[in-house]
Amino acid sequence: MQEEYFMKNAQFLTPVITAFDSEGNLDKQANKNIYDSLINGGVDGLVIMGSTGEFFSMKDSQKKELIDLVLSHVNHRTKVYIGTACMSVEETITLSNYAIDAGADGVMIISPYYFALSDESIEYYFDEVADAVKGDIYLYNFPARTGYDLSPEVTLNLLRKHTNIKGYKDTVTEMGHTRKLIQMVKNEFPDFIIYSGFDENFAHNILSGGNGCIGGLSNLYPEVFSAWVHAVNEKDLKRVADLQNIVDKMMELYDIGTPFIPIMKSAMVLKGKELQGYSQKPFIQPNEKQTKLIKTLLQEIDDMIVKMDVLRRESVIK
Repeated sequence: MQEEYFMKNAQFLTPVITAFDSEGNLDKQANKNIYDSLINGGVDGLVIMGSTGEFFSMKDSQKKELIDLVLSHVNHRTKVYIGTACMSVEETITLSNYAIDAGADGVMIISPYYFALSDESIEYYFDEVADAVKGDIYLYNFPARTGYDLSPEVTLNLLRKHTNIKGYKDTVTEMGHTRKLIQMVKNEFPDFIIYSGFDENFAHNILSGGNGCIGGLSNLYPEVFSAWVHAVNEKDLKRVADLQNIVDKMMELYDIGTPFIPIMKSAMVLKGKELQGYSQKPFIQPNEKQTKLIKTLLQEIDDMIVKMDVLRRESVIK
């Protein structure tokens, strides 16, 4: 039974970068190109306006424009979840229902940041939101950005009250936190979906009884992460391990610059993805030293992919 569970639940979704032009406007064609690349690369779904998507720097009008763009262009070719978190309950509800009405498969919501919130305040926030949102909700825990944890205990309380809360993204480096969440929630709510937020934790998440990962590196190499899902589902442990090694090497991208988003966009441009590579202010373009490090790392990753032949059953690396 447990083996069947693992084989049916491995998923890797992409928190999609948002393409902008040099003036900070949405680059509509570039965003469409990215969506097509990810779908063709075999990822299991798109998360729009997550942290990697720079939701925190976008105007409300831009957010609605991007919601309309992705849902009309993707047109149900894969699942699309929209990050709709705002600093107030009312704004979060309004944007969430806009996304649901536009056809999103669900919304992903991080609770308010800046002030650390008590467990009571966190639960109250999601109570208010869940009562008013007309579709599926995925909770988003990112303590490094909010300053506090959305605990397994609070999560369980919320699930007992709100049937439209369907899943949880746990962006923490410590798998022990995700494991505790899985152990506490899955017995009572076996269909509750639990993703890790860092790419390298995908296989560990699945082995612990979770559902996979929503990881930013799949913007760059969607075929690799699709192959990883297939390897898990096929119980090909050698291939799982080879892909883990490649992803571990990819994780070095996160160390090249802070914040990570301009580094990722530059890497995508260098890999031939059709976008200009701009981010919202105050994010700046990688400098010459960083660009050199990116190029070197990309070559090392490509060499590993070819040597290990991990894409032998997937599309050829481009």
